[in-house]
Amino acid sequence: MNFVRSLTLRQLQIFVVASRYTSFARAAEELHLTQPAVSMQIHQLEEAVGLRLFERISRKLSLTEAGERFSHHASRILGEIKDAEDAMTSLKQADSGSLAVGIVSSATYFAPKLLAMYSHIYPKVDVHFSVGNRDALLRLLQDNAIDLAIMGRPPPELDTTSEPLAWHPQVVIAPVDHPLAGARRFDLQELRGDTFLLREPGSGTRMAAEDMFRQHLFTPAKVVTLGSNETIKQAVIAGMGVSLISLHTLLLELRTKELAVLDVNGTPIERTWQIVHLRAKQLSPTCMIFRQFLLEEAAAYLEREYAPFVPLPGKSAKVLQKAVDDASA
Repeated sequence: MNFVRSLTLRQLQIFVVASRYTSFARAAEELHLTQPAVSMQIHQLEEAVGLRLFERISRKLSLTEAGERFSHHASRILGEIKDAEDAMTSLKQADSGSLAVGIVSSATYFAPKLLAMYSHIYPKVDVHFSVGNRDALLRLLQDNAIDLAIMGRPPPELDTTSEPLAWHPQVVIAPVDHPLAGARRFDLQELRGDTFLLREPGSGTRMAAEDMFRQHLFTPAKVVTLGSNETIKQAVIAGMGVSLISLHTLLLELRTKELAVLDVNGTPIERTWQIVHLRAKQLSPTCMIFRQFLLEEAAAYLEREYAPFVPLPGKSAKVLQKAVDDASA
């Protein structure tokens, strides 16, 4: 199948965005094109490839098997071109160019503020960020579609370099009228009759909850899977159940006292936020400066924001230092 000569970079860009959203309308909005223009480019791409890349089933657009496979290759091609562009830009100056950052969904409660602080210092740098669960970020890293990822757990399945940014506590939350709200240091087994509201499989928070269950030999009475941290928080507030969730998603609810953090033995679970990139990736000077900015600013920022809600003052610095020591051992 000799279709390479017929492809254009614009077609690949449109296809990658359309495949991310599985929506021509949202792709058109992001790319500042009309929906017919997007449809035409996708149609021309399908003609060049000789296979259907999208299909509609019950009015819902989805990728075909060929589309799924082609999206990986297209992302890698665009990633390599971006690397070349960044390399050329870096020869001019390190305070310009572009960055592609992946953010696990739990980090969206603080990472955009850090990005805004960085953009204020380096206004010429064009920062793009993608949000998804842990599995989605691993795919973006593997496809070279992002330069760096902010996530909660280093990916052993990929050859990456990971550096700890800040303490990332996981806590058990419940409605404010839960019988154990305000109780001191009780065992997880006391919640055996509660429904646990958990994120979808593949998310870092779901993995942390399942690890906690195994360590405590605990089986919840019922598990309900919900697709976002916001949905989980609102469900807990409404009294649907309890959940294990990142403390860093709870700032507004803790300030307004809309939910309770339960004092369960073994919590908060000690995790760290990590900044991750592929080991084989040559980071541009712009990327290196941004990475250093996060390493210097993230922990201090989260300390300031969450100091009133951290159970043990000063523990953040101790846990982060231990992570740094472990990483360098």
